[in-house]
Amino acid sequence: MAIGANNHTEASLIRSRNLLIGLLFFGTIINYVDRQVLSLLKPSIEAEYGWGDAEFAHFASMSQLAAASALIFVGYLLDRFGVRRAYGTAVGLWSLAGIAHAFAATVTQFVSARVALVAAEAINTPAAVKAAAVFLPLKQRSMAMGIVNSAPNLGNIIAPLTVIPFAAVFGWQAAFIVTGLIGFVWLAFWIGGTRRLQPVAETIVEAAKPSFRDALKDKVTWAIAGAKALTDMFWWFFTFWLPDLFVKVFGLSQKELIGPTALAFTLAAIGALSAGVVFPRLLARGLSVNRSRKTALLIYALIIVPIPLALTADSPWTAAAIIGMALFAHQGFSTNIFGFAADAVPSVRVGTVMAIGAIAGNLAGFGIQETTGWLLTNGHGYAPLFYGAAVSYLTALALIHFLVPRIVAHDEG
Repeated sequence: MAIGANNHTEASLIRSRNLLIGLLFFGTIINYVDRQVLSLLKPSIEAEYGWGDAEFAHFASMSQLAAASALIFVGYLLDRFGVRRAYGTAVGLWSLAGIAHAFAATVTQFVSARVALVAAEAINTPAAVKAAAVFLPLKQRSMAMGIVNSAPNLGNIIAPLTVIPFAAVFGWQAAFIVTGLIGFVWLAFWIGGTRRLQPVAETIVEAAKPSFRDALKDKVTWAIAGAKALTDMFWWFFTFWLPDLFVKVFGLSQKELIGPTALAFTLAAIGALSAGVVFPRLLARGLSVNRSRKTALLIYALIIVPIPLALTADSPWTAAAIIGMALFAHQGFSTNIFGFAADAVPSVRVGTVMAIGAIAGNLAGFGIQETTGWLLTNGHGYAPLFYGAAVSYLTALALIHFLVPRIVAHDEG
């Protein structure tokens, strides 16, 4: 009887942990679908309210500023209230904010709804990492994070395939309302599905507490923050402006841009997966951690160089393939920056350093969104941004090499 009860308890625990991974996965997909709705429906909203590129640039730039500001407090909120309460509350808030877009009639109201949505969404990745650390055993965490990390690109693929056709039938306001309501459906499963979860018994004892002062004294921190600023701004640029680019440069309708947009982000998803292959293979060939990591970064940076050719492509599908390869390379480059942090930053400071990097990336995103609005409003088009993207990743690698001439992994001694 006791053995049967133990087996039942163990099976229930396994189901609860698997459900947690599934909830984190789908929560992240919802997060990225909600982010994409505004940019995908830009032509419809512009037509109804007469807004232009400057207004939409403000939406995007304030989003980046809100995310950067929210990241300062995310860690405290997760530690203070626990991941179940903090993450669930955040999903509820960003879902309400998404619905509020449908009822906004002015630029100020739209910006307010957008800021609220993005500020709440900033908790997503830190919450997923903390949930895995608290509720999953060590051997299951890497698998869980691999599954969750595939969700952002899947969200970027699903969004154009679903949001645009839905809006064409029911109207753009309905698209905001329905995507917001999906968040509340997820929240119901989160509340019920995580109720019986218990923290794992493992305890990690840190030798020292993380310190922003110590992190800021380390050149590795500045290398990561600088590289994130130089590269993340172009990820945020393409995430927000890619649908508009297909409309302006290739004259596509809102419905016609679905396929090219999905293609570009599909290649981005493959790029994230490729990063898990390139670096290990270089190590297996006998290269040092330093040379392997920087060679991987160089490969991805070079793939991005031809991106200006997208603007002279003879079809939107060719342009989508060129841009998609650049997004493929961005994801590979970005994943290797995370690996660089794992290589060179003491474990007690990894979270702090990555938070600093994320803030730098979002602040740079703020700048690129305002710059995009100015360029488009003043007739300069997208070309300066594409040429900037072509050289920015090589510049980021040069900065890393200048500040950290030799990456030394902690297990190398």
